[in-house]
Amino acid sequence: MPPVSAPTPGRYDFIVIGGGSGGMGASRRAASYGKKVALIEATDRLGGTCVNIMWHAADIADKIRAGPSFALAQPSPKFDWGSFKLQRDAYIRRLNGIYEANLVKDKVEHHEGWARFKDPHTVEVSRPDGTKYILEADQICVAVGGTPTLPQNLPGAELGIDSDGFFDLETQPKRVAVVGAGYIAVELAGIFHTLASEPGAETHLLIRKEHVLRTFDPMMQDTLTNWMEHVGLNIHKNTNVVRVEGQKGGPLTVHTDSGEKIEVDTLLWAIGRHANTADLGLDKAGVKVNAKGDIVVDEYQNTTVQGVTAIGDVAGHALLTPFKNEKLDYTNIPTVVFSHPPIGTVGLTEPEAREKYGDAVKIYKSTFRALYFSMLPEAHKEPSVYKLIVVGEEEKVVGMHIIGVGSDEVTQGFAVAVKMGATKQDFDDTVAIHPT
Repeated sequence: MPPVSAPTPGRYDFIVIGGGSGGMGASRRAASYGKKVALIEATDRLGGTCVNIMWHAADIADKIRAGPSFALAQPSPKFDWGSFKLQRDAYIRRLNGIYEANLVKDKVEHHEGWARFKDPHTVEVSRPDGTKYILEADQICVAVGGTPTLPQNLPGAELGIDSDGFFDLETQPKRVAVVGAGYIAVELAGIFHTLASEPGAETHLLIRKEHVLRTFDPMMQDTLTNWMEHVGLNIHKNTNVVRVEGQKGGPLTVHTDSGEKIEVDTLLWAIGRHANTADLGLDKAGVKVNAKGDIVVDEYQNTTVQGVTAIGDVAGHALLTPFKNEKLDYTNIPTVVFSHPPIGTVGLTEPEAREKYGDAVKIYKSTFRALYFSMLPEAHKEPSVYKLIVVGEEEKVVGMHIIGVGSDEVTQGFAVAVKMGATKQDFDDTVAIHPT
């Protein structure tokens, strides 16, 4: 069912601005209580998109390459980016349709257009056809999420794409430069590199310091950075881009502050994200934002204006984390990085734990090779490294950081244990599954 083209008669109880996971959850929950709810989404993609399906394609390519080590002779995989894009886009559209159907089922009005506050209880919707109309409600929730950050005042920066542009690529670029050291940069660089099959294909990752994932535990930083270099991904450390030359969609020359020139077909900026609060008219409603543009909220997601709330990335806490329909405890939120190999983490890093608990911190760690790699040549055996950070005589687990095959799925289960206050002895007392 298409979005409505005009408001229905009467005042709304609840308006939600943004149709991502937070907005969908909030609007449907309110409607389940019999409230009159409107959800406003600027795009035609309810629920957003996700990079994981591309990671799975890359993971399968790796597994095909491992086939000969298991006496399964296979030709080297050649990825058809264009065909897979059609499949991926169709899958995402199907998901968008499911989200739309859920709104209809729960009697949430879906309005397509850009929302701007006129006052704390009034929103103007600008539709794609240029028409405008007004919605009024007692409660308004802002759930517009974040948007990629691009360099400012850097010559030629506009010649690159961002993580949204990654999904628009019709063909796989042969030579790619990804700028950034966070998990989006790591994931996309890993996908480009792992799916590359043409002779002369290159993936470059430009980072400002010595390691990727600088907010993660140092053991994760070291292990992943070293492995990415080991498999041939070109990491340019202590590097800043100073200008970009070329034409949009054509060959580009990326100039760095070391004087290096990197010739690529596609440049992707993954230098961070910021709240998508521009042009929402927040000043008209009196809603305060901080210096980064994040909406200021209290522990219950209330903004500085009564009747206006903000949830998700727009509030600047625990970005890209699923929305929870109650007061959110921001401690011990698990995070997974879909790198190659994947990373899972929950709780404090070792530096954070030592700063908070001092000498009461104790570290347990293990390095091994997963059974899956037993038949592979030594050079292709991915590392697995596990670390537990515990404190006090009871050795309460305050941090867990793991990298290696399966770490993404393992983390969710262990995150429950850490959230419940498990100790090292609790881990030891659990009989291990064998074989795994």
